Amino acid sequence: MDTISIGDISGMDGPKYRAVAELIGSAIAEGKLARGDKLPPVRDLAWELKITPGTVARAYSVLTDKGVLRAEVGRGTFVAGQDDRAAPEPRLLIRNPPRETGIVSLFSPQLPDVGQVDAIRRTLREVAESDATDLLNYPSAGASDSARQAAARWLSTARLGPVDPDRLVFTHGGQNAVSLVMQCVLRGRRPVILVEELSYPGFRRAAELLRAEVVPVPMDARGVIPEELDRLARTHAAQLFCTSPEVQSPTCLHTPLDRREAIAEVARARGLNILEDDCYRLSETRLPGYRMLLPDQTWYIASISKLLTPALRVGFAVAPRGSDTTLRRAAEYGFFGLSTPLAEMIGRLLGAASADRLVAEVRTEVERYIRVAVNTLGSYDLTWNPDVPFFWLRLPEGWRVSAFCQAAEAQGLKIRSAEDFAMRDARVPHAVRIAVNAEVTLASFEDAMLRLRRLLDKPPENIGV
Repeated sequence: MDTISIGDISGMDGPKYRAVAELIGSAIAEGKLARGDKLPPVRDLAWELKITPGTVARAYSVLTDKGVLRAEVGRGTFVAGQDDRAAPEPRLLIRNPPRETGIVSLFSPQLPDVGQVDAIRRTLREVAESDATDLLNYPSAGASDSARQAAARWLSTARLGPVDPDRLVFTHGGQNAVSLVMQCVLRGRRPVILVEELSYPGFRRAAELLRAEVVPVPMDARGVIPEELDRLARTHAAQLFCTSPEVQSPTCLHTPLDRREAIAEVARARGLNILEDDCYRLSETRLPGYRMLLPDQTWYIASISKLLTPALRVGFAVAPRGSDTTLRRAAEYGFFGLSTPLAEMIGRLLGAASADRLVAEVRTEVERYIRVAVNTLGSYDLTWNPDVPFFWLRLPEGWRVSAFCQAAEAQGLKIRSAEDFAMRDARVPHAVRIAVNAEVTLASFEDAMLRLRRLLDKPPENIGV
């Protein structure tokens, strides 16, 4: 079947891809489409409905995931029959086994493969079989409509307030999002940004590229101290404060609501923009974010790196109210947006019915590794969270951080010193950040934790207090 008429979606509510999926489903239920009927190519149906090809492709993908349609590589998309739907799921996600290796890197989080590798491979094949004309043009905003809709749904677990998909900007990972926000905000010959005194090093690196000065803000056990933020914002005429209220790296701190409200009030009074980094969160947010508390001054960023894979380098940025054009221009002038195949792939990957399940399984698997670490190292000063892929270890008396990192490396373990997260001239706590490596077996990870435990139990005698 080369053409079908499924009706008009212009009066339907909700995302356009969902309206297309509903109309196709209705056509099947009413007998207008029978088992084995071939649906038209994505571009042909998109032309008929006056929507983007990516929107139609997203609808096809959703219905294929549900078993309503079936896709055959090289042939097209067909209406599935009852036998097809009763059969085992054709898109079974295959897990690759964890790797065994003598050296265990605990430097940055390594995710388990719970099926996302198979999902990525499958999606790459689908995109490769899509309309070839999409591979001959520059990226366009309209071509990534379905991807932005999928990303907006993806971000719905964060308490951000309303997020219009049309105002969401794709970036090449979280670090690229940080740089874009700074390009939008910073002005003058020597702008100043404020960061938590222990913070993600990428804030400082992005600031250095833009010739900005970085000033650390003192913290306590509940996060940045509002009075210190106010003092430093006033003293330095700071333009931007970079923070991670849900999961603070490296300390695992979670900023409570009253502290967030106090920080938002300082930012409002001082005209200070806030960059809210939400890249490490694996579960739903527990509290309103700064974008909800301070919608006119908060720039929100996130990525899929800690949830599905860091390999694709895909992140998201959402501007404050009234600044979305500025953010979109920064992305367009910088790199024209995500490549068309990557945007199409992300729309399919995040829009698939399996996406939420994959994230849930990643979270469950990471929690197993965290439990092993806590059981092994919990008698020491350890800060952790069951769904955060790293933990913060304050070293016992007798260990200095540099010596401990060297001793761990001699044992085949790579960890991060607190120095990596502090300013060069700052006083650094005797602490390390240890990341979950779920690419190795749980037994190998447990052995790594036991090696660290033996080091902690026997500090070198030649190091004093």
